[in-house]
Amino acid sequence: MDECNTLSFAAAVDPMRAANRLADRPAFDWDYVTATAEPAMLTSALNVQGIPLARLQGCDLMIVVAGFQLARQATPSLLAGLRRIAATGATMAGIDGGPWLLAEAGLLDGHAATTHWEDLENFSARFPNVDVRPDRFTVSENRLTSGGAVPAIDMMLHIIAARHGAGFAARVSGLFLYEGTSEPSKPQSRTGAPHRHTALTAKANSLMESSLDEPLPLAHIADTLGTSTRTLQQQFRLRLNTTPQDHYLQLRLAEARRLVTDTDIPLMDVALATGFASQSSFARAFRTAHGLSARDLRQDRTQPTHH
Repeated sequence: MDECNTLSFAAAVDPMRAANRLADRPAFDWDYVTATAEPAMLTSALNVQGIPLARLQGCDLMIVVAGFQLARQATPSLLAGLRRIAATGATMAGIDGGPWLLAEAGLLDGHAATTHWEDLENFSARFPNVDVRPDRFTVSENRLTSGGAVPAIDMMLHIIAARHGAGFAARVSGLFLYEGTSEPSKPQSRTGAPHRHTALTAKANSLMESSLDEPLPLAHIADTLGTSTRTLQQQFRLRLNTTPQDHYLQLRLAEARRLVTDTDIPLMDVALATGFASQSSFARAFRTAHGLSARDLRQDRTQPTHH
């Protein structure tokens, strides 16, 4: 689709290309398909020529790669085209914004699915018949969905393993020097850098991310994880060189920055959504963390940032 990011596009295609190179035969054969007769223009200004969806007769697997402007792109003809391909028995997959378009077409009803973490809440409100998960990628019968570009590599390796065996998929992964996770249900993280976490700090991080608006007391987090406050503090200091309290604050301020930059939510609501009781404490913390005020940052933005 127009407005998808290049990394998501490459994550879908490159593992198949690598599989063909390793197999020394066409393990996969693919075509690019676009919504209309025009080439798709990616966010990096790369143009991808393709067959218009209306001319595609059928396929084994259709992967919908989308990013921004989803409401504008979910035209009746696109949704009808997706339903037509699904009706042939094709496996349908979506990457980043792709799951949104599959859901709009009614193709994820009754299935487990995920999408990019920025959109999960809106996604579950809009599609009550979809079992929405915060997972990196999900597999539900012949529906696959991925939360973004890097989990899409995991999803493609899963497809390669299903068709050509786990050993072969591991060799494809090795070509990319890629040491991702093969666990689809590992939750998406907003902050990256998962390799430094221990099991304990990763679980604490997950709890923190799921309650940014009403920060949990540290003792409550420790209790929930069956550990002591002291152990939790030691682990954060040892592995992440910070305190749990400061880590929590940084998560809240990173989310505040995203809401200021990417949305038009009033600043008072941004403060509440990230757990600040007063506008003044929010303003102080924001300026300390980001070097300028939330108001200045919102005035400075010339265009939304892309994930």
